[in-house]
Amino acid sequence: MCWERGRAGRLKRWRRVGPVRASCLRWYQHPTEEELRILAGKQRGRSKKDRKYNGHIENKPLTIPKDIDLHLETKSVTERDTVALHYFPEYQWLVDFTVAATVVYVVTEAYYSIVKPSQEMNISVVWCLLVLAFAVKVLFSLTTHYFKAEDGGERSVCVTFGFFFFVKAMAILIVTENYLEFGLESGFSNFSESAMQFLEKQGLESQGPVSKLTFKLFLAVLCSLIGAFLTFPGLRLAQMHLDALNLATEKITQTLLHINFLAPLFMVLLWVKPITKDYIMNPPLGKESVPLISEDTFDTVRLWIIILLCALRLAMMRHHLQAYLNLAQKSVDQMKKEAGRISMVDLQKMVARVFYYLCVIALQYVAPLVMLLHTTLLLKTLGNYSWGIYPELNSDTPVENSLLPSSVYSESPPADGKMKVTVVQITMALGSLKNIFTPLLFRGLLSFLTWWIAACLFSTSLFGLFYHQYLTVA
Repeated sequence: MCWERGRAGRLKRWRRVGPVRASCLRWYQHPTEEELRILAGKQRGRSKKDRKYNGHIENKPLTIPKDIDLHLETKSVTERDTVALHYFPEYQWLVDFTVAATVVYVVTEAYYSIVKPSQEMNISVVWCLLVLAFAVKVLFSLTTHYFKAEDGGERSVCVTFGFFFFVKAMAILIVTENYLEFGLESGFSNFSESAMQFLEKQGLESQGPVSKLTFKLFLAVLCSLIGAFLTFPGLRLAQMHLDALNLATEKITQTLLHINFLAPLFMVLLWVKPITKDYIMNPPLGKESVPLISEDTFDTVRLWIIILLCALRLAMMRHHLQAYLNLAQKSVDQMKKEAGRISMVDLQKMVARVFYYLCVIALQYVAPLVMLLHTTLLLKTLGNYSWGIYPELNSDTPVENSLLPSSVYSESPPADGKMKVTVVQITMALGSLKNIFTPLLFRGLLSFLTWWIAACLFSTSLFGLFYHQYLTVA
């Protein structure tokens, strides 16, 4: 959005802008009652008899023909206009915190690449987890808003897609690693073995903290909730994509819009082993198969592709939001084709409703993007990946022990007091927990969640594209 220049300054303007500041958005103002009267050729009568002849009785709203020659005026979105919008505080908070968390992550990654500390906790992990928590909370709030609707149609759609994604997640979790290389099986096996060793050291007998069936059932329930939360953002994205294509005049913009819509599909294919990794790691080049890149380089390239596609989606946000704002004029044009009359209040509500829910639409666009981006950042950090594409830049630290501080395995300090003994015990306990939750587990879990978010976005947006393109027309 583009805000008015005032005394607030540039810093405040960035807080209000959010991620869209490349160009101004324009919204359609609803016509006033006097403007509608003039267009309808009616004058305000002074007596009850005059008001009756003008089409307005004391207890009935004034109506005008639907085919009235009405042209809405546009205005640039300003800070004063957006303060009163629905869900504006949530949108502003999510954008501000996401920008702050991303800056913290970049600074932390630069610090770790230069200093290479071995006994410090990566604070950027906490920031990324908080961003994910806020994004899920916002999506949950929007979903409960649909559940409170009077007609109940939105509630049925959320429940239906929730069950659909539950069944889909159960089917995906059955697929072997030969087709979808998340690493969930190896990660869970490593987690179970490490947990059993930890419990044995504590003098407890156990066959593992949780069975594989329970673990996958918990993942399926989590996936169904994520899918239900992403249902309406995907459906809305499909409608905005179609409207943005009709609005775009340049070929390059239309191409970028198509790539932006197919971006979740590209992310999904990055984990389909026969399509991507097998062809890159073992390309069919005659009798000998020479890998084009190493496995570590492929994992790094996959992370960069996801981040670049997220950046593209952020850059295309203004086009989608402007396409949504144009729904006001589109609704008026559709009304002109209908016969009959409409009250002035209903006409004004129909136009004003579009701009009133602008922040809701912006949240539906931004929140899934934030989830996808910061899940990828967590995958890089907790999965012990590297940003370097070349093999010599990648970390050679073993995956299983990369998060363990060296102090855990060092000799305990002399016990000259209860305080030192307690500190040593707490340090060793934390080291054991880090040995249980290894990067191998985080690689499998976060790879699956990243893939699942992209799969849900593409599934819902594809269904929305089919619905808005064919079913609504029919």
